[in-house]
Amino acid sequence: MMSVGLARKAAAFGASAAMLAALAAGLVASPAQAATAATAKAAPKVSVSAPSVSAGDYEGTCPVKVNFSAKIKVPVKGKTELAYRWLHGDGSKSKVKVIKLKGKGTKSVTVKQSITFKENVKGWEAVQVLGPKKATSKKRYFSVSCQEPQEPKEVRSHLDVSVSARAWASPDSYEGVCTPGDKIGFVGLIETNRPTRVRYRWILNGEVADYGTVRVRDTRKVGFGISPRHSQRGWAQLEILSPEGSSSNRAYYKVWCKDPAPAPAPKVSVSGVSEAGKRFDMCNDGRGPGVDFKATLTSTGPTTVQYYWVVNGVRDHNTLERSVNGSLDVTWGIGGAPNSTKTEGTVELVVVSPNSASSGVASYSATCPPK
Repeated sequence: MMSVGLARKAAAFGASAAMLAALAAGLVASPAQAATAATAKAAPKVSVSAPSVSAGDYEGTCPVKVNFSAKIKVPVKGKTELAYRWLHGDGSKSKVKVIKLKGKGTKSVTVKQSITFKENVKGWEAVQVLGPKKATSKKRYFSVSCQEPQEPKEVRSHLDVSVSARAWASPDSYEGVCTPGDKIGFVGLIETNRPTRVRYRWILNGEVADYGTVRVRDTRKVGFGISPRHSQRGWAQLEILSPEGSSSNRAYYKVWCKDPAPAPAPKVSVSGVSEAGKRFDMCNDGRGPGVDFKATLTSTGPTTVQYYWVVNGVRDHNTLERSVNGSLDVTWGIGGAPNSTKTEGTVELVVVSPNSASSGVASYSATCPPK
């Protein structure tokens, strides 16, 4: 980040560049240029607010994390990509970030960044939109003044309260599916030389995460937990606010979130193909007897099954469809051939979806009773 003096020099340079651009462009616009300007004015514009800052004029211990945020309004028609970056007072720029938007109308998007400062700083931050149309926010000035902790001025006696603290993460690393529920716990041990009430707070990555007051006799544990929803790493620290100011070590942690393994696709098998019954009523019409068949479809999960029957090596042209979750009995039947007193052959049930499966060939036979 740059100092106030450097910021003023950069501002002066920007003003000179703007004046040269204005002289190069000419002071008087033609009628065509005026019409184009009027059309551009009527078209929806991209606008960006001046950034807000969590600590505009900070005074205290360092390092400290300062948060910035700004709102960008973007006209959207269908699919639009919002490209932007942060401009820093020292002349540097952040990486370009892209947010994909879709829909219709004007969308409001809040963009954020956090910067940790370890020493005194005076500067500014701004947001520059690069697409779908260019726009730059006003500058937001801020300052950070780091102060050293004050040394105690009085000589302590054996009657004074002494408080110390240490902290650790449990576990200090996690790898797996990140779902609701505490994944990282932080434990702090407070020690005192005599019973006293202790006021404390937890700092997580530079921000207050929890606080409380407890009565401590010799030692006492305090803690809190977090449930990360994305991969991250960081630290937590236990600060003693009273009866005296002190801090524990930093307890570092890391989290690697992984997507859950996809559930296996259901598989279907076929079993028990056999005769289900004979229909001799067809014998009265001069045909062979009809035969009904049955089989069992078994699925490892809910799915829709497509299957067909094969009789004497010839596939039936009808592909049937049923919903299966577990076991399901299916049936089918054929009629006897004209001028025949006997119906026989082989039958098979074939599954084509969600996977291929076959029942194997089963024989059948039926003969009309004598008249």
